[in-house]
Amino acid sequence: MSDPHDDPGLHLDLKQMGVNPARRDVLAWFGAAALLPIIGCVGDKGDESGEDSGAGACEALPEETAGPYPGDGSNGANALALDDIVRGDIRSSIGDKSGTAQGVELTVRLRVVDAASGCAPLVGYAVYLWHATKDGLYSMYTDPDQNYLRGVQVSDADGWVTFTTIFPGCYDGRWPHMHFEIFKSLDDISSASNAVSTSQLALPEEACDEVYAVSGYETSVENLTRITLATDNVFRDGATSQIATVTGAAAEGMEATLTLGVG
Repeated sequence: MSDPHDDPGLHLDLKQMGVNPARRDVLAWFGAAALLPIIGCVGDKGDESGEDSGAGACEALPEETAGPYPGDGSNGANALALDDIVRGDIRSSIGDKSGTAQGVELTVRLRVVDAASGCAPLVGYAVYLWHATKDGLYSMYTDPDQNYLRGVQVSDADGWVTFTTIFPGCYDGRWPHMHFEIFKSLDDISSASNAVSTSQLALPEEACDEVYAVSGYETSVENLTRITLATDNVFRDGATSQIATVTGAAAEGMEATLTLGVG
């Protein structure tokens, strides 16, 4: 069995089993054809009144695989069934688990909008966010004694959801990223099949370089030298609309922002 630190994701898992599907085939196996597309609006945060700084110019954001470690009940573990999964700070485990993920603090702000109406904010949508630890492990799977770095937030009047987490590490074979699923309401998270969109957020290289210079991220430095957005099995077909804007500094904490639309 391969080292969990080196798990490159679903696509490469399948290749190791002798299957070499096209990216579209992988998505089809997950029923992606039945999902509504999501789109990212050009622009950054916008203002708090709900107006988007991209002037309503929306760019399609591709559907992506949830990967082998979704924790949404579709592949074993189900974090969405945990009583306290609706939370803003996802750094600590909940329920009968204990432990706190260590790493550079990162605030993640995602704005859910309606593509069909010029990126108007979508209110009351539930966003499930999950990602790897600084060591490239996923709670409930390759880090089975924890369920941290998973959480759900409901979009506010301007479409925003906000999570407090840590900057994920770079594990071998994948560009640094986060996963998310979007549901029309909190009630819908009871089944992963209710997700209207599933995709991934890419972190910009400059931010990764800064964070991976911090003690505790040593393995990420070497792993990052072996991967680029152009060679990543998820982002290689174009990631412009999936790259978050990251501000701040590793020493004080950083913020990642991305606008997502449902069409």
